[in-house]
Amino acid sequence: MERRHFLRQTGALAGAALVNGLGVASPAAMHVPKGTAEHVVFIWLGGGMSQIDTFDPKPRGNSKASPKLAGSEYDTIDTAVPGVQFCEHLHRTAKLADRLTAIRTVNHRLVDEHAFGTNFVHTGRLISGSVTYPSIGSIIGHVRGAVSPDVPAYMLIGYPNVSRGPGFLGAKAGYVYLVDTDSGPAGFSRPQDVTPRRVERRRQLLQPLSERVPDDSVISQYRTAQAEALRLAGPDFMRHFRLQDEPDDLRNAYGGEFGQRCLLARRLVQAGVRFVEVSHNLNFINGTGWDTHNEGQQNQHLLINELDTALSALITDLEQQGILDKTLVAIGTEFGRPAAYDARGGRGHQGSCFSLVLAGGGLNHQGAYGVTDEASKKIVEKPISVPDFHATIHAALGINPAHELFDGSRPIPITDQGKPIAALFG
Repeated sequence: MERRHFLRQTGALAGAALVNGLGVASPAAMHVPKGTAEHVVFIWLGGGMSQIDTFDPKPRGNSKASPKLAGSEYDTIDTAVPGVQFCEHLHRTAKLADRLTAIRTVNHRLVDEHAFGTNFVHTGRLISGSVTYPSIGSIIGHVRGAVSPDVPAYMLIGYPNVSRGPGFLGAKAGYVYLVDTDSGPAGFSRPQDVTPRRVERRRQLLQPLSERVPDDSVISQYRTAQAEALRLAGPDFMRHFRLQDEPDDLRNAYGGEFGQRCLLARRLVQAGVRFVEVSHNLNFINGTGWDTHNEGQQNQHLLINELDTALSALITDLEQQGILDKTLVAIGTEFGRPAAYDARGGRGHQGSCFSLVLAGGGLNHQGAYGVTDEASKKIVEKPISVPDFHATIHAALGINPAHELFDGSRPIPITDQGKPIAALFG
């Protein structure tokens, strides 16, 4: 047998073995559902939301007994989906459970530390010494672009950090961010004495210097970002931040500062922003945020109530605006919490089993997905990895989770072998 013929035959056999289950098939060869969503509102609950006290409640425990009794902090209530229950402080969201899915079996095997978890849930990748991976917001903004050319593709309502950033995609895939919903993002309102004519003169002065920058350099990425900022600066973009234009009844329905951020997110997706991240509890209303060690657990209901008010208002508002099927609402957090209490009545960290949530986006929602044990500690049915969660978001937006980006000449798939949750696509 000739060497060339032998190699061709063995290569074909190896490929068949992979496809027939003797190995792992390439993600690109798998069937990938394709959704029709156009936008994402990604709500970030920094600190580690306790799934057993929110979307995956279990029999009641007691944090104040001696000895302490492991279990849920609160009573459970039925939802709009038969057989699915949430905690009593999610009573508004429970009525909308048929528009969402609490994915109860998300898990990772990281050290349960906040920075690692935050980075992993945002990027779907372990921290690497050689590659800075882009966040899911940067990836979606980069692949799909803004829906409207008059707004950026990716906006962050909260504090910026590298986990939310563009990584190897560079500054052109970055975000516009703001913390204060009243004033909007800094630097986009021109001083009154700076007329459009003066802006154009400044651009002309910069142009000869900009043209000297090589197209393949790092500086050229910032040149692109600067051009984008100059293009957006002005009243046409800033008008989207005028929450006072909304009816008082609607603003009141969203609740406090966090709710106003969610209302702003709705305005931004209507304006054409592709991906908006909204951080919850920037002011630590319960003293500790979602990181409910020690006494922070005792005031956790304040956070849950605020989330319930804003999330239910957002889902209802998107539906009334006719864009819920086009807008995927995702809730992320770095890990969950164990059923057992610590010495002072709080909870530790748990990455082996926790809940993330998806709502709207045209998905086939079922209230809850996956089954955990009586302590919400071990997964009984349907485990979902963080890359799977990312793949589901990408597929909802019509993006193949195996789509490749390039770090220099190195191809990197946008998920780490993530597979969409097929049951959500019907």
